Amino acid sequence: MSRTPSPASLRLGTRGSALAMWQAEWTRTALERGEPGVMAAVVTIRTTGDRITDVPLAEVGGKGLFTKELDEALLDGRIDAAVHSLKDLPFDLPAGLLLAAVCEREDPRDALVSDGRTLDRMPTGARIGTSSMRRRAQILARFPDVEVMTLRGNVDTRLRKLDDGAYDGIILAAAGLKRLGHAGRITEILRPEVMLPAIGQGALAIVCRAADTETRQAVGMLDDPDTRAAVTAERAVMARLDGSCRIPIAAYAVTDDVTLRLEGLIASLDGARVVSARSEGPRADAGAVGRHLAERLRASGGEEILREIADGGS
Repeated sequence: MSRTPSPASLRLGTRGSALAMWQAEWTRTALERGEPGVMAAVVTIRTTGDRITDVPLAEVGGKGLFTKELDEALLDGRIDAAVHSLKDLPFDLPAGLLLAAVCEREDPRDALVSDGRTLDRMPTGARIGTSSMRRRAQILARFPDVEVMTLRGNVDTRLRKLDDGAYDGIILAAAGLKRLGHAGRITEILRPEVMLPAIGQGALAIVCRAADTETRQAVGMLDDPDTRAAVTAERAVMARLDGSCRIPIAAYAVTDDVTLRLEGLIASLDGARVVSARSEGPRADAGAVGRHLAERLRASGGEEILREIADGGS
């Protein structure tokens, strides 16, 4: 299905959360500024992940819960492009769709929001909220005396639950807090040495139909080569390890004009075992760097952790 962009005709699909709407509006504005004559409209689509907010993602299907309905809207022509948080995007897109643009990355790190106490000053039994198995495992690995509790909902809902006293601290992506004007609420930015970020965290992804060359060209102007290279390596780790929300996997890459440096980890669900590794190679071979790191993680003990999780262990 091919189309020619025309005023008010480029339809951007998005989830309806405040953060998702911010991302879609940012994309709309960037497209209209960068492509004279192109106008865009934001189309809100409710996903399964938005409807199910009281169950951990790992128990109800993982990342695809936030993308399935948007994929369907693309394939049947109701929208022309879908705007996602890249960390929500499965590595295997449906046939007929492609990742047309990876926008410049915001802060990729995680952040603690609390009453002012940093993680290393939390008392025994402190209640830390997160929806992520990756965050849970890394918190418990360093701070085994805290209680990690499930936390779902959009950013404002999570902050309200903290303010209501349900948690002593919550972990959120720094990028989302900054984009929504909540940077002042951040108690502590968690360095990658403390908590390795999620694959693709902080980056925006724009997906469109592979056959829609006009839309691909229009949104392609938003593609950032540095971010594209970094997340290509990170997503190659996820693909090689069959990563999902059920497995604590993290990877984070930085790149210059020539070289890409990548760090990754696999952890047991309880954080008792963490296997980490690093890889480096030409930026032009980002995918190969990611696959190499994944194999190093497997060989260093990650294979055993993956097998145990698959078998229902910790």
